[in-house]
Amino acid sequence: MSDWLTTLYDAKVDIAGYPLLWREIIGNGFGFASAVGGLRRRVWAWPVGIVGNVILFTVFFGMALSVDDGRHPLYGQAARQIFFIVTSVYGWWTWRRSQAARADDAPAITPRWATGAERLGYLAFWVGGVVLAQWIFASVGATWPAPRWYHWTDAWIFIGSIVATYAMARGWNDFWLAWIAVDLVGVPLLWHSEYYPSAVLYAVYSLLVLYGFVVWVRATHRERGPAAQREGAPV
Repeated sequence: MSDWLTTLYDAKVDIAGYPLLWREIIGNGFGFASAVGGLRRRVWAWPVGIVGNVILFTVFFGMALSVDDGRHPLYGQAARQIFFIVTSVYGWWTWRRSQAARADDAPAITPRWATGAERLGYLAFWVGGVVLAQWIFASVGATWPAPRWYHWTDAWIFIGSIVATYAMARGWNDFWLAWIAVDLVGVPLLWHSEYYPSAVLYAVYSLLVLYGFVVWVRATHRERGPAAQREGAPV
């Protein structure tokens, strides 16, 4: 049994001479499916995303355990999978509660913009979190050489992903903008770090994010009255 699990864990596919872990491909597939579910405001987006987070955690943290193929571990990428799971449980619960008061075929939530106070709060968390996280990542990764910008970018992705996922759980249109900010840094970093499937997925995902932003903003205007939009009524 253990040999079978080891074989499955280490399984790779060779693409143009580059060995890709099946875990990375499958995990990103779940992530993309979750993004589509989020765009459609479906509750199933959350559990599907959790499965992808668990798989991708093993990919990004694998090098730290000396079991993968020589790539540097992205501690922020690994750590954010854990926070994705925690935040996704909250989002799953929130959207299920909202869906219970709606028709079965209706979207789980009605999107809105974050209020001024909510926006100030998540931006302050983002800035402060990046400063703290980059220091932690640099300390943890001190056993292998990396320029300081590497930890700053890793921290930006880590904290930005937490902000985006929480904003999605709250049904804020802002979450799409947060993802755009994350992808602008994340795609180049993943490619530089030779996580090619993840880099390609997030490049494609950026197009989905732009489309999702337009869809959610239109839904805000269509499904909410002007007063509700201004007041930032809850999901």
